[in-house]
Amino acid sequence: MAYREVTMLEVKEVLRLWRAGTPKKRIAAMVGLDPKTVRHYIRTAGEAGVPSAAGTPVTDDELTAVLLALHPAQERPRGESWATCEAQRKDIAKWLAQGLRLTKVRKLLARTGTIIPYPTLHRYAVAELGFGRAAPTIAVADCGPGEEVQLDTGWVGWLHTPEGRRRRFRAWIFTAVRSRYRFVYPAFQETTALAIEACEAAWAFYGGVFKVVIPDNTKAIVAHADPLGAQIVDAFREYAQARGFHIDPTRVRHPRDKARVERSVPATRDDGFAGEELPDLAAARERGRQWCLEEYGQRRHSRTQRRPREHFETEEQAALLPAPIAPYDVPVWATPKVGRDQYAAVEKALYSLPTKWIGYTVRARADRQTVRFYHARVLIKTHVRQPPGGRATDKTDFPAERSAYALRDVTALQQRAAALGPAVGHYAAALLDAPLPWTRMRRVYALIGFGRRYGATRLNDTCTLALAAEMLDVTRLGRMLAIAALPPSSPPPAAVAVPAPARYLRPATHYRLPLTLVERATPGEDR
Repeated sequence: MAYREVTMLEVKEVLRLWRAGTPKKRIAAMVGLDPKTVRHYIRTAGEAGVPSAAGTPVTDDELTAVLLALHPAQERPRGESWATCEAQRKDIAKWLAQGLRLTKVRKLLARTGTIIPYPTLHRYAVAELGFGRAAPTIAVADCGPGEEVQLDTGWVGWLHTPEGRRRRFRAWIFTAVRSRYRFVYPAFQETTALAIEACEAAWAFYGGVFKVVIPDNTKAIVAHADPLGAQIVDAFREYAQARGFHIDPTRVRHPRDKARVERSVPATRDDGFAGEELPDLAAARERGRQWCLEEYGQRRHSRTQRRPREHFETEEQAALLPAPIAPYDVPVWATPKVGRDQYAAVEKALYSLPTKWIGYTVRARADRQTVRFYHARVLIKTHVRQPPGGRATDKTDFPAERSAYALRDVTALQQRAAALGPAVGHYAAALLDAPLPWTRMRRVYALIGFGRRYGATRLNDTCTLALAAEMLDVTRLGRMLAIAALPPSSPPPAAVAVPAPARYLRPATHYRLPLTLVERATPGEDR
């Protein structure tokens, strides 16, 4: 005998007519059922305790009781293996609590002589011990209009270049939490600069800025993931402050934190870019925009039962923060070390810092106009941005006695010499009078050193005499100062003694030894 499927509507109609006092044959003709089926429904209702009160409507509880009576739950009879599992319940539960795999549990049972088929053991562990069941989750309520947008990245397609090559590309995928309206921005890499570029394109697409961005834990945005205090990349945190939105990263390996986003990558890949012949990245971005506007945006969402684009334009667009007008100047953050020459390298350019920072590792922020250096979050130096290979030098960073030499400042060096006397200044100017004056700076430094050794007055007098004689030799000038510094009673310095002749030029008598010849003793005598 073949049993037909029982529908809730026909059972409810039979019970309604039965309570109205309609004869069973009349009910069968009106509902279109066999009279035997009608009698079976009415008899089952009586056995289930449903009263035949005239004129009262059929409640949901009464209908449920009749349906359960018509189709009672049939449990599958358990076999001997299930009874064996029940006998070993304590050991199985203990091993599963220790984190053992179910295959290992089966091996341990086999060592004791208990052989249980794995399918039976798996069904028992799932049904009786809760093995493999995920913890129940609580759906978080949707946010207000324009409050949250979730961000994810993933590989979504391939480019087919005119040269016949293939190149894989990924995409930054933005999903509005309330309306599920999506924006896709293809790119080749995951860098902080590209993350900011994708956000700028998203704000232009949406017509405003969301108040909260919930990113995936990409290294381009999250430097260190932590559920309580994630560390955001400095450049992106500064960008978020400039645009006025808050960053709320998710926990590591917790996809339920942003379940509305995790399936966005397969959907974008399979429906948006699969099978598309795209020659370059510009074509991929145009395809992504068209897919968001015309295809995904016009498709009825299974959860909200509304078209995402229409939903967004109706409720969320007016609640967004104002869209940015000027393009954002993406900064570059670096951690250079100040060398012994007092320069730090940032983006292939050199910048000077004060002497006390030699050997320190500092933080540097470079934008289009300036480069700022920080130590312990305190600004210590600011320079104008230089092109790669350039050099920015502040002479106040160097010691006063070395700054002129470091900067090849011959004018400042000559002024230092002139401070010792007018003749000294004229002598220094004469020394520097050359096509390449900085090649003679060491001579002027030696001249200034004479002033510290012999005094400014004596040096000025000696330079006056040397200039009168047109003698521009610093070494001879030093000898003149040394002679003038001797006391009057002291004899003039002796001439340099001539060294003794070399060894091979001495006469042989210098090497004669006073040897005494010993007479040879005769045999047998004592010496």
